[in-house]
Amino acid sequence: MAAVAAVAGVSQQTVSRVLNNHPSVSVKTKQKVREAIEKMQYRPNPAARALVTGNSQTIGVLVSSTSLSGPSGALLGIEQMARARGYWVSMAGLQSGQAPEVSDVVSHFVAQGVDGIIAIAQTQMVADATIEACAGIPTVLVASCPFTGEHPALDIDQADGVRQLMTLLRGLGHRRIAHITGPVDDLHAMARAEAWRSCLPEGQSAENLCAKGDWSARSGYSATMSLITGPQQPTAIFAGNDRMAFGVLRALNECGISVPHSISVVGFDDIEGSDCSIPPLTTMRQNHAALGVAAMELLLEAIDGQPARRLDIPTQLVVRASTAQAS
Repeated sequence: MAAVAAVAGVSQQTVSRVLNNHPSVSVKTKQKVREAIEKMQYRPNPAARALVTGNSQTIGVLVSSTSLSGPSGALLGIEQMARARGYWVSMAGLQSGQAPEVSDVVSHFVAQGVDGIIAIAQTQMVADATIEACAGIPTVLVASCPFTGEHPALDIDQADGVRQLMTLLRGLGHRRIAHITGPVDDLHAMARAEAWRSCLPEGQSAENLCAKGDWSARSGYSATMSLITGPQQPTAIFAGNDRMAFGVLRALNECGISVPHSISVVGFDDIEGSDCSIPPLTTMRQNHAALGVAAMELLLEAIDGQPARRLDIPTQLVVRASTAQAS
């Protein structure tokens, strides 16, 4: 920096102000400094800058799972928004999701000097462990769990998405609407199952209309076989995600059950390929990129010392050929 200052004929403080876009530097001086930077091929040292300013311009992102489309899409949104605001992302994917692992990841982020942390938590265990480990660190929780007010939090509005699907099916005359859940400890799965129960027609029991899945197409297939051979065959099936819905469609096809004329099928996510299933799948679109952008915005607010708040990102109903009037 001293060499750049000498070439530009200014102080090192002025060079620093130009590098940090300080408004007090004149246009003419900025131009001289930038020309000197180009001539000297100067590149700022992030570590040295962090020591001086106390800011590393790096954030940590902790994610429960990167194999699902949702967390992957949110990560992309976070990274793009972070770069646009001058930050870089350090990412860690959890394996067990146990509290000691979460604590180790957070300790690693702290050692890196991150300015804040975003945690994409699929389970309550990860959410709780993150809150405990991140005490005193600006942290945003991306999770479908109650908002405590301690940390900013957000997620896709799971409950409203399910209500839209159930309103569609009930409007088509369906009363026996079965549900295939996701994993028992997954917060999204729990939120969707709870919303499904609350939207069942009055007097309709959920006892024989619910089957367990694990987000995979295979589990959707197996769950469908148990539902259609049970005591109360459904007129519609709400699969907790699109992958399981693909398994539902295969099972019904193999059993000679027409979709949507005998049973309507809906999913949740609108993943790639949902419009190419047979028939094309009615589902709930989630904007994970918008979720990631909003998470970064909330983290910047937290870094700036603003009060914690909760955001719910809206969903979009996509109606295709897998739903029809109840027969």
